Amino acid sequence: MAEFTLELNDDQKQVRDWLHGFAADVIRPAASEWDEREETPWPVIQEAAKVGIYSLDFYAQQFFDPTGLGIPMAMEELFWGDAGIALSIVGTGLAAVGVLANGTEEQIGTWIPQMYGDANDVKVAAFCSSEPDAGSDVASMRTRAVYDRAKDEWVLNGTKTWATNGGIANVHVVVAVVDAELGSKGHASFIVPPNTPGLSQGQKFKKHGIRASHTAEVVLEDVRVPGHCLLGGKEKLDQRLARARERAASGGERVKNAAMATFEASRPAVGAMAVGTARAAYEVALDYARTRTQFGRPIIDNQGVAFQLADMRTQIDAARLLVWRASWMAATGKPFTSAEGSMSKLYASETAKTVTAQAIQILGGNGFTREYPVERMHRDAAIYTIFEGTSEIQRLVIARTLSGMPIR
Repeated sequence: MAEFTLELNDDQKQVRDWLHGFAADVIRPAASEWDEREETPWPVIQEAAKVGIYSLDFYAQQFFDPTGLGIPMAMEELFWGDAGIALSIVGTGLAAVGVLANGTEEQIGTWIPQMYGDANDVKVAAFCSSEPDAGSDVASMRTRAVYDRAKDEWVLNGTKTWATNGGIANVHVVVAVVDAELGSKGHASFIVPPNTPGLSQGQKFKKHGIRASHTAEVVLEDVRVPGHCLLGGKEKLDQRLARARERAASGGERVKNAAMATFEASRPAVGAMAVGTARAAYEVALDYARTRTQFGRPIIDNQGVAFQLADMRTQIDAARLLVWRASWMAATGKPFTSAEGSMSKLYASETAKTVTAQAIQILGGNGFTREYPVERMHRDAAIYTIFEGTSEIQRLVIARTLSGMPIR
């Protein structure tokens, strides 16, 4: 078991510096253009694929880093470059995590490579869980999956929303209800292969931030997928549903939910994204405060500015420590007995919103314009307290874990 450490090893430092260089040289120069265009930055994704960043091999190496720090380190550096473009590069990872968390070895080997394609033919994937009436309230999910035993096929019907890469993805991972009486415990995840009839893109959202990342509805109308596209397989599903029914009848412990298994695995990574955005805004503000003069001296000479920067840096470092702790715990098999994953996502997300707002304040009128990047960073930071579990849901998870009570 890897010991917890705050010191990256030589290999990790090399990867970090490589990613930082890509973020500085390729992502940042393109950030403003793709934010304005509100389109998927395919040329940047392709460039990431060419150098090996957008690839199954790269993410596998970081995911299986025994220290757990590979993924958060990578997320921080890419999102330091730009959140919208970085999300376009890493958005496929959520679907991949969904397969890793719930799929068989055969499903992992079959579908994850198809999510990425290759440098000459880049593909993306989408994880589809949220619905118009079921975001944080996963128990209200309406998308249904019905098993057609005669054909060994599952028939999916419903509408998903807020899906990163939704509709443009090569592979969609869809969470659906298979037993409505069990609420959120009656969900399962399905692979929808490329070009499956009945799946279409609905509304594409025009967003406040992360505008270079494609977000849309996914409409499923009598979508038929083979039985082997049920993640984990039908035997495992039947066993899980049977346990859920028994425990529901006896009031026993809860059974793992398919969507929640994905979110639990990804929350520290989202925290790392927020740390990257916060760090980027802090660095712009620090540089500006050192060079901007008012009343004959740099504005950093004023305590009002200097103390803000001190708080910003302290919050960023504290957020990173929470993210690294949760990532290390997950990698070494330590349970989140105090909801450490949710803690990391909550604190880092709130830090990103606070720090980017403070950066605008330090830059004054310049910070409010698009001539400086902190305005875009602040818009981007708003998403961290919303997606993959709002800050309110994180607090609820933490409170329930600490108290053992069904707090509502």
